[in-house]
Amino acid sequence: MRIEDIGQVKHYTIGTGWITDVSERTWLTITDLDLHMFTATYLVMIVLVLCGWLIGRDVRLVPSGAQLVMEWLVGFVDSLCQESLGKELGRKFTAFISTLFMFLLACNYTAIFSGVAPIHEPTKNINTPLILGLLGFSIAVYQAMKSKGVFGYFKEMLLEPIPIIMFPLNLIGELSKIVSISFRLFGNIMGGSVIIVVVSWLVGYMVLPIGLVAFFGIFVGTIQAFVFTMLTLAYVSNGIELEEEHTEEAESA
Repeated sequence: MRIEDIGQVKHYTIGTGWITDVSERTWLTITDLDLHMFTATYLVMIVLVLCGWLIGRDVRLVPSGAQLVMEWLVGFVDSLCQESLGKELGRKFTAFISTLFMFLLACNYTAIFSGVAPIHEPTKNINTPLILGLLGFSIAVYQAMKSKGVFGYFKEMLLEPIPIIMFPLNLIGELSKIVSISFRLFGNIMGGSVIIVVVSWLVGYMVLPIGLVAFFGIFVGTIQAFVFTMLTLAYVSNGIELEEEHTEEAESA
């Protein structure tokens, strides 16, 4: 991306090509940013599926390097899930949380190749973080209703901490989780991308931008993927917190 391209949007109609007159848009028209996001998203999914297949087809008792990394990553996420959700439920969420983390990690790492390929980080488009936020929120609400019951879930929102009066705030607080988790990821990735473009233009695309890409693409990308994943896990664990406390009290009694 060049400095003069910031804020400019090109339109592409699937099957016909680029269009210059916006009035020619149809239901098949997407922007160039959408096209680059779709390309990067499907490339990430293909690479993850291919890596999983290659590693999974040759599992060894003495693991190879790739298998060792995958086992360490899944084991690390599994321990976090068990600490947050308990052993039985945590094991059920390990696959989802691991997949979410690896997908976000790979999406953020595409920033490294955005300068040499027509792709952009999928997380730089608000649609990707928003739909992942909706997915995590939906799973958290479902798990909370499963643990407390539908009536118990809405009863807690209606009566705590102050009956009736706090219900609107409780409802807003629940829905704001979607905005909070998705815009945090989107803002950090988009902000990093803009900083890279601006600084690259200022110094004439010399050595400094390489360090910026490494910092925002790898370091910040890893941190943001981890934060998003842990917040999703926290939202799920909050929905079953009361149930676990009651279970522990019953066992101690």
